Amino acid sequence: MRTTSLKAINDTSFWDQRRNKIFSRKGGWKIGKAVLNHGYSMMDDLVGNVSYMQVMMLNSLGKLPDRRLADWMEAFHICLSWPDPRIWCNHIGALGAEMKVSAVAATSSGNMAMESRAYGSHTLIDGVNFIQNALKEYKSGVSVEELVKAASQRVGATPVITGYARPIAKGDERVGAMEKVTEELGFEIGEHLALAYKVEEYLNDHFSESMNINGYVSAFLSDIGFTAEQVYISCSTLVASGVTACYLDANARTPGSFLPLKCDDINYEGKEHRSVPEQTA
Repeated sequence: MRTTSLKAINDTSFWDQRRNKIFSRKGGWKIGKAVLNHGYSMMDDLVGNVSYMQVMMLNSLGKLPDRRLADWMEAFHICLSWPDPRIWCNHIGALGAEMKVSAVAATSSGNMAMESRAYGSHTLIDGVNFIQNALKEYKSGVSVEELVKAASQRVGATPVITGYARPIAKGDERVGAMEKVTEELGFEIGEHLALAYKVEEYLNDHFSESMNINGYVSAFLSDIGFTAEQVYISCSTLVASGVTACYLDANARTPGSFLPLKCDDINYEGKEHRSVPEQTA
């Protein structure tokens, strides 16, 4: 059993060294000299020389990507920033306008709704883990059919694999758009993406399901060398632009006009109407 001595417990030297000090491995402002970001001078090296998406990825990954990859990532962000208020994160942005909160508060709240295991950037973790683990299995001799069956909850059931199928519509128009971007930017199909297409082919033949944008992006970025965490962090503001658009749309309309409800619209399943007991002295 491991024990901690009283002397070690009372040793505050680590905290004393950091008292009233802020440490950073990322960068900082040297007043009158430079603003540093991961070893680059923001004003001299980055401003006017690289894109905003390159800087975003620099801050997410700790290294500056080339413009080609940043342009690809920017296209993916555009694919996920739909100004449709029916989408839950955008819905929250519109409701923020109804409550007369600021654009920043509404956009931040809507972006936080993306932190879901059903949609948004968090699902990319599962998507990346699936295709990276699947490739290891595939290289060891496991067939695509076996990979898919391993994801099935019961025999004959449609497999539930993050990155494939959609809950509402068949197909995913965003995949075609990103395939075009990938080709135009000169990227080749790597082994993760090649396997993703094989999985899609099997699912299409047996279950009429196809790869969605999560599956495509997870495989592509795996070929680039991203980890699941790096993909997730790089996409932490993925839907923000669409949320802002829906906030502005609702903010310009009559207050209370976004998806108004009557009491009859609520399916109440609680206790029947009850009288409030009289208070006694």
